[in-house]
Amino acid sequence: MKKLIPFLLLVTLFSACYGGQKAVKGNAWMFKSIERLDEFNPLMEPDHKSEFLCPIRKKRVDWEEKSVFNPTAVYKDSRVWLLYRAQDEHGTSRIGIANSRNGTEFRKNSMPVLFPNHDTMKDLESEGGCEDPRVVRREDGLYIMTYTAYDGKTARLCLASSRDLMSWEKHGVVLTDRKYRNLWSKSGAIVCARDGNQIIAKKVKGKYWMYWGDTDLFIATSDDLLSWQPMVDKKGKFTRVMMPRPGLFDSRLVEPGPFALLQKEGILLLYNSANSASSGDKTLGADTYSVGQALFSVKDPSKLLARPDKYLLTAERDFEREGAVANVCFLEGMVWMDGRWLLYYGAGDSKIAVAAGKQ
Repeated sequence: MKKLIPFLLLVTLFSACYGGQKAVKGNAWMFKSIERLDEFNPLMEPDHKSEFLCPIRKKRVDWEEKSVFNPTAVYKDSRVWLLYRAQDEHGTSRIGIANSRNGTEFRKNSMPVLFPNHDTMKDLESEGGCEDPRVVRREDGLYIMTYTAYDGKTARLCLASSRDLMSWEKHGVVLTDRKYRNLWSKSGAIVCARDGNQIIAKKVKGKYWMYWGDTDLFIATSDDLLSWQPMVDKKGKFTRVMMPRPGLFDSRLVEPGPFALLQKEGILLLYNSANSASSGDKTLGADTYSVGQALFSVKDPSKLLARPDKYLLTAERDFEREGAVANVCFLEGMVWMDGRWLLYYGAGDSKIAVAAGKQ
């Protein structure tokens, strides 16, 4: 019997670290399927006609000519608004905006709404740019954007706010403590609840919560959605709430998708992942990006309750398998419209696509 103890201990530790679908009863919390809306895909492609007078370069640039991808989505004024990442030929990223009455046919604004400028963020955003937005609404109507500032060397998770989705005020980095300032950080997904068609940030146990990071997932809390404190362990290191799993589709990294959805069963987080070439899912190619789903506790949002072994979405269409980066489905946008979830994702790091999700 003594020989079994290390093995049982190992199983217990594995379950605590990686979760499992058996941790909760039933699967009502999960998305059962995602159906690509192929008649509309790809939804958006690079545009060689969009020009923008770049304040940093002091000349006109084709700001969408290389790639458009990784959109967030907001339902406002009976329209779906996409805020998406676009790259010029130099690889500088800016955030553009488009809107649609039906969620599948979009009209773009000709100019970006968030971009490197001569402001307090210039040194952190130039010339890598502003990447991968995620937008949620505060109860008072203020929209909060988490995005990545990239200076060409280090990615930093940052914040901006707006009342109309068009004009944005930058609030700087999320990890404000000086000891964190030069650490790599990105991808902030804030816990929200659905109220009709609106997705609104909600407090849990008196705090707002945000899942963030890539490779491993961490967590932070806030009183106002603008000032955040990362959760740390007794050694002062960021508290890991989810990690890659050997042998599965998410074996190399895990990274938050859209907002985290508060449900009666717990907090549903759709997340992006990459497959390891050496220790991953052998049915997928190396570095294939897929979408997974996980459930966290409402009583303790840092506690992982369940995580299926099967991905929800992976690269299968040509526009997902080919592009600036091959084999990528990267989900960041989700809205409730006409009785269903519409999911917006980057495909091949080059285009934008849409799917309908069913719970």
